[in-house]
Amino acid sequence: MQIKTLSPLLFSAALLSLASCGGSSSTSDLSSDSTVVDGSAQAALTIVPMNGSPEFPDARLSIKQVKAVPQGEDSVQVTIDYDVKNYELKNQTSDAESKNCNNSKDGQHIHFILDNAPYVALYEPTRTFTVAKNSEHYLMSFLSRSYHESVKSEGAAVLYRFAIDEKGNLIKLEPEQKPMVFYSRPKGDYLGDDTQNVLLDFYIYNATLGKDVRLKADINGTNFDIEQWQPYFIQNAPMGDLQVNLQLTDMNGNKLEGPHTSVSRTAKLARQEPVR
Repeated sequence: MQIKTLSPLLFSAALLSLASCGGSSSTSDLSSDSTVVDGSAQAALTIVPMNGSPEFPDARLSIKQVKAVPQGEDSVQVTIDYDVKNYELKNQTSDAESKNCNNSKDGQHIHFILDNAPYVALYEPTRTFTVAKNSEHYLMSFLSRSYHESVKSEGAAVLYRFAIDEKGNLIKLEPEQKPMVFYSRPKGDYLGDDTQNVLLDFYIYNATLGKDVRLKADINGTNFDIEQWQPYFIQNAPMGDLQVNLQLTDMNGNKLEGPHTSVSRTAKLARQEPVR
């Protein structure tokens, strides 16, 4: 299955066809198939664009200070202090109640993604973590709405590459100038109503999606070809494990090689407790 680049007119029509975030229409009739579960028909897993969210064109995120303190013989404690401008951490994003998806009760935050591992939500502009000596790392950080959608405007994200030498000294490195994708959502456990619209969101770095690169998303074995950098809702996902693999490709569909061109994650969905 594929999602192709839409003209602005067709894209607007696709959005208008969604009566709410829980609508079942998609940009390419991806929900036309169905399977039978427990004797009843269930629509096929699909993705649809999330409807428009408040924009924050002036929001800015930067790194104000980095400190590294050796901890014992093998590790170093690193503290990152951020500078946030024109964006209020801990605020509820104005349309949070209408999104009909998982939302943080603690409000807007920073997504802290070290080496493309599951992010840590920061509600204060600082983070302390430990890494090994003689290691190298990529840290992607970006501003997030309260319902975990990344702010994609210029200046709302910062990529920081660094190394720790054998003595525990931190050395700032220049990021490679190659396309990268950083995974954001889905993440963790989804329960009850939160399973209806599961946010698929990611951060593209150093490339324009649909112009320089494409993104292949494999979700529970269903493949989607994504050419627009925007948030999507995963709909009709079965309960249980939700397995997501993101792979950057060139415009001909050939896999890109290099750091952070592919990433996989598993979330869990359940109608009720316990989440298994």
